[in-house]
Amino acid sequence: MLVLAVPGNPTSAALSLAEEVVSIARSELSGLDPRIGFVDGDDAEDTEFPALRGVLDAVADERSGEDTAAVVVPLLAGPEASVLRRIRQAIADSKAQVELTDVLGPHPLLAEALHVRLSEAGLARADRARLFTVATAADGIILATVGGEEAAQAAGVTGLLLAARLAVPVLAAALDEDGAIARAAEQLRTSGSGRLALAPCLIGPEIAPQLLHTAAAEAGCSGADALGPYPAVGKLVVTHYAGALGMAMQQQESAPSN
Repeated sequence: MLVLAVPGNPTSAALSLAEEVVSIARSELSGLDPRIGFVDGDDAEDTEFPALRGVLDAVADERSGEDTAAVVVPLLAGPEASVLRRIRQAIADSKAQVELTDVLGPHPLLAEALHVRLSEAGLARADRARLFTVATAADGIILATVGGEEAAQAAGVTGLLLAARLAVPVLAAALDEDGAIARAAEQLRTSGSGRLALAPCLIGPEIAPQLLHTAAAEAGCSGADALGPYPAVGKLVVTHYAGALGMAMQQQESAPSN
């Protein structure tokens, strides 16, 4: 069974996003019966915002005797150590036989999703194959993540793929590292970029939206939305789940959006 581990505060918005992701996952793999568990949920009896530990215990009761009762997939674009520690603790405290997958990125599909979010905000060309330009298109991208230097390095791999799509420089920086966003902005401007954009390499629930607005203001630029329930996110969740179970999944980078 797939259990989607959702970081951040349990809220209606986070639950709605997670439900959209698992809906995409179901469409990718027939017969999938996913569950949602909040990493920071602290009430095992909460049926509206189920805590990860409680979900795992319920799965263990349903699938008693199975070698792997659940595959836990973190809803994270990159490695955020504090969240992963809490996920591992919930797994250790549960009675389920669980396999934990890697986070979703870095991956070419995340670069595609970032491109789309930037184009939706008018900060990038929608189609890399066309020669027209967007007047407000950025000529330098700050790829924002959370999780310190480790997360920034991982996001940097996706950033290279995004830079290849947009033909502009991309620098990754961690929102939770003091001054990192401002330093990335200064480095881009020093290298000749005059119109910057902030692209969150984040799904959404793992960070308060206001922090993204603050980071964009700190960098003196506009910003795109977080990745949210973009189809590629659901596809990556299924791919990680299938990989943990040894199932073959055909995974290709989607065609550029028009």
